[in-house]
Amino acid sequence: MGARLGEEFLTPGSSSFTEFLAAYRPGLLPTRPLLPDGVRAAPGAFPHGTTVLALTYRDGVLIAGDRRATAGNLIAQRDLEKVHPADDHTALAFAGTVGLALDMVRLYQVELTHFEKVEGTAMTLQAKAGRLAAMIRQNLGQAMQGLAVVPLLVGYDRTAPQGGGGRIFGFDAAGGLYEKRHFHAEGSGSPYARGALKKLYRPGLSRREAALAALHALYDAADDDSATGGPDPTRRIFPVLAVITEEGFDRLTEAEAEELSRELAEQRHRRPDGPVATP
Repeated sequence: MGARLGEEFLTPGSSSFTEFLAAYRPGLLPTRPLLPDGVRAAPGAFPHGTTVLALTYRDGVLIAGDRRATAGNLIAQRDLEKVHPADDHTALAFAGTVGLALDMVRLYQVELTHFEKVEGTAMTLQAKAGRLAAMIRQNLGQAMQGLAVVPLLVGYDRTAPQGGGGRIFGFDAAGGLYEKRHFHAEGSGSPYARGALKKLYRPGLSRREAALAALHALYDAADDDSATGGPDPTRRIFPVLAVITEEGFDRLTEAEAEELSRELAEQRHRRPDGPVATP
């Protein structure tokens, strides 16, 4: 005789997979305590990822991330994937403790799929942002112990005014939710990336222009922040670039990222400090 489903699978509840795990299998949650109370992770004990950014453009929103993870003064990984699709019209990138961040990404992907299967419809973009904020808030204890995860969420909102458009949401380690206009960045290199985007961003950018602006911002971040990695043509490691439009999530190919990175290098050869703001 085949095994029967446990009672937890037959008990009515909410459409949240995270709440289901919290009730019946809390040990599977990435927000479960990893360190004893009062113990703080030593600096550099775990790989840490930076820098990620997003900006809106003519057709939607672009999200990008460098590839470096550091553990203290060491480069722990050179080709880390920090940008991930959450569903067809939503993506997130992360800065912070890599292991916890990857678990949170996977849980969030299941959370959105589970909701859609139970309710028969997808969440609104605002609700998706709120659900991710709740997951970050559950990680506050670990964040206070030095194991913070700070995601960046983007999506295409087909219900927005003027027939839809890209939206960007930032968070703090306590789960605070903030919608950002035009562009935003997270991670240790984010002050330099935001400074670059302030001079490069303008409404109505094309996809190519938005991708080059993102690469310039990551280049500036890597120029001043040792935890951020720039393009590595020798190893053929380039930043991850993805867009979300009305058609859905689309990651730029490795060939596209390489071609744009080489164009960036040529521009920086002519002007090492990068392009100036357009009037």
